[in-house]
Amino acid sequence: MNYRLSFLCLFSFAPFFVKAQASVQLNAAEIRQGLASLNVTGSVLYIAAHPDDENTRLLTYLSKEKKVRTGYLSLTRGDGGQNLIGTEQGELLGLIRTQELLAARRMDGAEQFFTRANDFGFSKTSAESFKIWGKEQILSDVVWVIRNFRPDVIITRFPEDARAGHGHHQASAILAREAFSAAADPKRFPEQLKYVKVWQAKRIVWNTFNFGSGNTTADDQLKLDVGLFNPLLGKSYGEIAAQSRSNHKSQGFGASLQRGSSIEFFSPVAGDVAKNDLFEGLNFNLDRDKGTGKVQQLLNAINAAYDPADPSKSIPALLQLKEEAKTLPFKQEKLDELILACAGIWIETTVPEATYALNDSISVLISAISRVKNDFPLEITLQDIHTHQLIKLPPNQMVTQTAIITGSSVGITQPYWLKKTHPTGSYMIDSLSHLGRPEASAPHVGTFRVSFGKQFVDVTRPVVYKHTDPVRGELYQPLVVAPPVTVTMAEKSYVFTNNNTRKIAVQLQGFKDKTKGVLNPKVPEGWKVSPEKINFDLEKKGMQQHLEFTLTPAGSVEGGEFSIWATVDGKTYNQGLKVLSYDHIPVQTLFPFAAAKVEKADLKFAGMNIGYIAGAGDLIPESLRQVGYHVTLLTENQVTNADLSVYDAVITGVRLYNISEHMNAIQPKLMDYVKNGGVLLVQYNVNGTLKLDDIGPYPFKVTRDRVTDEDARVTFLAPDDAALNFPNKITAKDFTGWIQERGLYFAGDIDAHYTPVLGMNDTGEQSSNGALLVAPYGKGKFVYTSLAFFRELPAGVPGAYRLFVNLISSK
Repeated sequence: MNYRLSFLCLFSFAPFFVKAQASVQLNAAEIRQGLASLNVTGSVLYIAAHPDDENTRLLTYLSKEKKVRTGYLSLTRGDGGQNLIGTEQGELLGLIRTQELLAARRMDGAEQFFTRANDFGFSKTSAESFKIWGKEQILSDVVWVIRNFRPDVIITRFPEDARAGHGHHQASAILAREAFSAAADPKRFPEQLKYVKVWQAKRIVWNTFNFGSGNTTADDQLKLDVGLFNPLLGKSYGEIAAQSRSNHKSQGFGASLQRGSSIEFFSPVAGDVAKNDLFEGLNFNLDRDKGTGKVQQLLNAINAAYDPADPSKSIPALLQLKEEAKTLPFKQEKLDELILACAGIWIETTVPEATYALNDSISVLISAISRVKNDFPLEITLQDIHTHQLIKLPPNQMVTQTAIITGSSVGITQPYWLKKTHPTGSYMIDSLSHLGRPEASAPHVGTFRVSFGKQFVDVTRPVVYKHTDPVRGELYQPLVVAPPVTVTMAEKSYVFTNNNTRKIAVQLQGFKDKTKGVLNPKVPEGWKVSPEKINFDLEKKGMQQHLEFTLTPAGSVEGGEFSIWATVDGKTYNQGLKVLSYDHIPVQTLFPFAAAKVEKADLKFAGMNIGYIAGAGDLIPESLRQVGYHVTLLTENQVTNADLSVYDAVITGVRLYNISEHMNAIQPKLMDYVKNGGVLLVQYNVNGTLKLDDIGPYPFKVTRDRVTDEDARVTFLAPDDAALNFPNKITAKDFTGWIQERGLYFAGDIDAHYTPVLGMNDTGEQSSNGALLVAPYGKGKFVYTSLAFFRELPAGVPGAYRLFVNLISSK
């Protein structure tokens, strides 16, 4: 990017994450910890498949006790997982989980990396994972990270076989082992060698585990006690690790603080076998590299003389160390950070507004202060290295200046892996400079030079929006550069029942004053849209306009894509607006394509009034409203006190029986509703944390069985049951076009009162009959379904709609 204020490229492979704050101030204990870490070389890379797979306790120990450079490579961003805090799925969930990982790393001190692999959902084998990802491509990504990060030791979370419990897990171990060798082979992925060198780690080990029903540890394995207490930080590594892991809120991984001894076990995979110590045969001292004797002497003196009451006393010696080490392999970035911390240097670059348009001129306020004592012997100055404008930083006095950047030099601030449409297996990434990074480098105004007399430290700061909330106080958000106008559709898919015309609502929003243009819709071949274009004129920045297009299915094409293109000043844009706001991560603003799937569905209905009890979060209510149902969201209080007989059916959201503390009070009311003639449909729950044993009127167990192949053959076990016949006749065609999976957490040990309606299985497995159970109870009907309706309905799968309508219909 070419900024109006140009800057020196200080890029290195670490750290990649951008902190939410503009400047983070280390306290005296953290500075002491950092000074000690300058004595340590070496690095460790931990490799697994998903966000939350990492061993945060081990990462914390390696980073903060052993003080080696520590990284976590997650093959995926967790796009295919569940979401306990909202309704986001797919790419949006992956974006949340990316930020949760970065929040975790800020606590445990490790760095975060990714491949371009997309989490397409649960996979039972590594072979399936590789088929969908493209093994060679993802292997090249792992090699790229290893060649950049240059770890001495590689650690995998999982084994390469079924004990891993997930095909992605198995695949992560296989890729790690193969990349261990491939990274050192100049014949493998030679195109990378223009930018990096080959690298051979000393060893790769498997971090064995004992959790769930699996224990892969053994007394003869290499052991390491990571449950130590760090008096400087005032916490044990188990306590820090629990706080780190608790950032995985979307997965419900809040963890209790752990104190005391905690043993980790390791099994050799390849390379030199360590018998007594994970770092056996490795020299992590400074004398690992030649010419470090003077540097070591200086470091010893600095650590011995450090005064936590006045860290600024260490600055002259640290500057001397910087000069001595400038041509040596050394933690230069860490050293610069410590020099600034000892001086109490705080620099931030902020903008007065949260969003700007692509061609805007953006005024940036630069604020800086140094908190040294008045008798500090060196003059401290701040200089923009392009303009050479020099500002003195007198002790404890805030200074400010302004700079200008342009929105066009920044570009639209879209997550780099979401800039292009992509196949199921992986994201499309244009540049190796992005590969591996959790997110793109944040916009900044340039490089600032903090001078201490004749010596200096160069530093950059992300440009952020800062504001003060009356409840939460001072808050930071990433700078957002938007297209001049966004066109946002309410849904990602639209189902047209019985060839009926539908109105598609869109929200137009301008990001600059006087935004004029025209909207041009595109529809599947043969379909009709009215109007064929809409002129717009948004007078003020932030102005919104709600518009409608009328879309009519026609011709022989069953469905396709409906997209809207906005033309402004001769340029076209095809982007909507989506903002993700959660307290535990920075606000995420992205611009998804202004396009939606449209499909025709032959639907008949019987009863249109639905009560819905939300569970962990899904989009079923919105999907049902789309096809004409009246859906009322019911609270626990309404369920226990209201008259449920007014509803033709009551539906429970996914995992309600796992998360609701009120199920013991709700369940009797729901059973009475069914007994008196109602229809109750219960969507899937997981088997580990049920709030009560009996979900239905008759017993069954929730298992971990699932069918992950979305195209798996479905057999009709009860072809005459109303579930397959009323009001819609279900055929094999209704199971085409499903996404990600058929279903999960199937029922087992099924009581004879239930009718299993469907049978299905993944290749090579026994057929399961636990995906859909129906039972009469009193005058009503109870349905338990593990089918993935929470994915299929929002995706606009016609057959899923037809079956779901049958299940909530009374006959």
